[in-house]
Amino acid sequence: MTLILGIESSCDETAAALVTSERRILAQHIASQEEAHAPFGGVVPEIAARAHAEKLAPLIEATLADSGVTLADVDAIAATAGPGLIGGVMVGLVSAKALAMASGKPLIAVNHLEGHALSPRLADESLQFPYGLLLVSGGHCQILRVDGVGQYRRLATTIDDALGEAFDKTAKILGLGYPGGPKVEQLALEGDPKAVKLPRPLLGSAEPHFSFAGLKSAVLRAHQSGQYEAADIAASFQQAAVDCLIDRLRIALRQMSEITALVVAGGVAANSVIRAALEQLADEYGLPFTAPPMALCTDNGAMIAWAGVERFEAGYSDPLDISARPRWPLDPDAEPVRGAGVKA
Repeated sequence: MTLILGIESSCDETAAALVTSERRILAQHIASQEEAHAPFGGVVPEIAARAHAEKLAPLIEATLADSGVTLADVDAIAATAGPGLIGGVMVGLVSAKALAMASGKPLIAVNHLEGHALSPRLADESLQFPYGLLLVSGGHCQILRVDGVGQYRRLATTIDDALGEAFDKTAKILGLGYPGGPKVEQLALEGDPKAVKLPRPLLGSAEPHFSFAGLKSAVLRAHQSGQYEAADIAASFQQAAVDCLIDRLRIALRQMSEITALVVAGGVAANSVIRAALEQLADEYGLPFTAPPMALCTDNGAMIAWAGVERFEAGYSDPLDISARPRWPLDPDAEPVRGAGVKA
């Protein structure tokens, strides 16, 4: 049995977890920074990095204590090495390097996106490669074919903003606070998704890429007009986002053959309306639908530990001088997309 300690610090969640190759989460601790960032309506990198530095060591100690194991019992130390806010990534990666050096254990530098991409396999042992993946989070919105550990083919990405960013911006416009995704989803329950005519960027285009900047701007104009209730704007925005996701996925699914399932991962995967729409789409294509449990959707240490398990058992490890990376594509060979393409 493989046992991996995982560390996550790429954004505003400080987390540590111990996970086995038998898909058991022995212990996990997560420290949220919501209160620290709420006054600013979003994550402040300097505040996040400082909080990671203060909280990470006690979290690791608590995780080891709760599981009743020591560093001598683990097979490797896994940590997010990017992409993310570079200050936070450095805190987690340097801590992992120190633990690996002190214990003589291998270091596994995990791509944060791979942590999300493999997290459904932690919860669902029946999920086999290859599968189609919609990766939706605060910083990324991609469609990928997952052929195996370290084997990803990107079919689509956002040409401007990620969907999670659009949710957070909508929440800020409507005065809902941070984090925005859950608050928009909750308010949308009270609104009419057809009340506000909002655009569906790139709907029907031949390439399955995403764009949400125009949708954000339309939400702002609708709010400034004073003609609509906040709940109606939230519901209409959410429906527009769903329509874009489903339309783009239809194009991408035509480019993926012999996949075992349609999978969603990332923070936005916690949205129940999006999950329901994706499950319906998967059924339409005769595919099983898989999504991680809510606790594994947002950033957490268990997904990094599980990615560490998968990489360790595939023979991967990394040198102690590996660098933290603010950007780190899962598919470095993917063709650049039109527009900024900064989320590729």
